[in-house]
Amino acid sequence: MRSLLVILLTAAPCFSQQGPAAPDNAKAAGTASGSDGISRDQANAILQELKAIHQLLERQVLAAANPQSQMPVKVKMKIEPGWQVLGRDDAPVTIVEFSDYQCPFCRRYHGTTFADLKKNYIDTGKVRYIIRDLPLDIHANAANAALAARCSGEQNQFWTMRELMLATSADLGSDSILKYGSQLNLDMPRFHACMEGKKYSAEVQKDAAAAGALGINATPSFVIGKTSKEQIDGLRILGALPYASFETTIQTQMQQTLPVTASK
Repeated sequence: MRSLLVILLTAAPCFSQQGPAAPDNAKAAGTASGSDGISRDQANAILQELKAIHQLLERQVLAAANPQSQMPVKVKMKIEPGWQVLGRDDAPVTIVEFSDYQCPFCRRYHGTTFADLKKNYIDTGKVRYIIRDLPLDIHANAANAALAARCSGEQNQFWTMRELMLATSADLGSDSILKYGSQLNLDMPRFHACMEGKKYSAEVQKDAAAAGALGINATPSFVIGKTSKEQIDGLRILGALPYASFETTIQTQMQQTLPVTASK
């Protein structure tokens, strides 16, 4: 059980939850806890997270019994214009991350593995990194956060807004997101109009649909493959795996992109 909890706190992803929201006793919990300074919405959020963790533990037990279910799977993904890209377009390897800003495992990955990948591979021109959105239904603020990142991208602040929202203790409520916008010196009327009009909702939904077509229903999830202008032929990887796992996959893909030299 201890080893299972270690997996949960490190490499495990957040899973989508289909079906009804938190049980009716969430209302009672919110009312009863009001005297302790916890609002009904906060109580509901806590119950949702506890339910999600319970489901995640069940999935981890099943995965431990069937390790092949967590093995990388070969997939193909078409490249489309408008995606948020970090790194050189001609980098030999591309990583596509499907992310949820409210997922604790995405935050952990961002602060640990991603930081090392950026330093050693993205900044050195070896990896092109692409972000796609997969706001999960268990996270009430995830979809709005995805919109905030895209609206900030209109003002060339996508990656800095993303950094703020993936901070360990980041609050993703609507008021806090507006504060982040002010902190980044955004044109706030423009940013507010973009958020209120939900300008990029269709694009976020399109990303989520693409994830489903790839068999992805958890965050963070990745597709890692050789860089191409039209399509990525790569591996689907699930979970906030350690840096060494990503490095091994990247190195393998880089070897496959090297030109074959005829022997003398």
